[in-house]
Amino acid sequence: MHDTSLFKNGWMNHAAPAPGPGATNAPAQGDGLHISGLSSMATRAVLADLVAAYQLASGHHVTMASVGGVDAAKRVQAGEAFDVVLLAADAIDKLMAAGHVQPGSRVDVVKSPVAVAVRAGDARPGFSPDISTEAALKATVLAARSISFSTGPSGVYLTQLFDRWGMAATVAGRMVQAPPGVPVGSLLASGEVELGFQQLSELMHLPGVQVLGLLPGDTAYITTFSAAFGNGLVPGTPQHQAVFNMVAFFNSSQAAATKRRHGMEPA
Repeated sequence: MHDTSLFKNGWMNHAAPAPGPGATNAPAQGDGLHISGLSSMATRAVLADLVAAYQLASGHHVTMASVGGVDAAKRVQAGEAFDVVLLAADAIDKLMAAGHVQPGSRVDVVKSPVAVAVRAGDARPGFSPDISTEAALKATVLAARSISFSTGPSGVYLTQLFDRWGMAATVAGRMVQAPPGVPVGSLLASGEVELGFQQLSELMHLPGVQVLGLLPGDTAYITTFSAAFGNGLVPGTPQHQAVFNMVAFFNSSQAAATKRRHGMEPA
């Protein structure tokens, strides 16, 4: 069930970056505009709740497609039109530098930590995963028969971490990269892999998955997910104002609890 209580406490008064020329700060209530958005899978669940609340508060309709981050960036690069795009901050910056989203429109929305998980239930004999310290995490990785990671920021970081530890070659044959849009947790739950790394938000709600915790100590990694306006969104129009208000709501104080419920923190 989506949390639709978020709009009740004056979120429309939340301060946000100034809108484009000709736009106002007044909420566009009940005029039934349609907003199209694109996000990565990491923010799918939290955005479902936030979008549901915004729709109820504003009267607008929002379609937010969530796909693998790599595929999302490719769709934007190919010219597919969206009012707003929410991806990892570095992906937004690359799209902006290449002119695929509006310059200067980036707004950081959430911070998402990387977690470690196994299949729920009894571990195989001899495999007792421990991630309480960096040394324990190294030992767990070396003991795992198979290790899954994503195509997103957490996967990129994980390969860098294993390189830093000097064990990339040792575990290379055990690494299983989940296809874009496929949660690492689904591979854990099916028993296809033994140890998984991904954003906490993508692991914590999946059945058949036991989250061991966040990456410990100096290995901790946080991804910032940001929003940017599509090039077709014209400043000063009701459409622009509606999207502006929606992003402001995403960053309102009333939205913070929903972000934390989904394993994230306000950016």
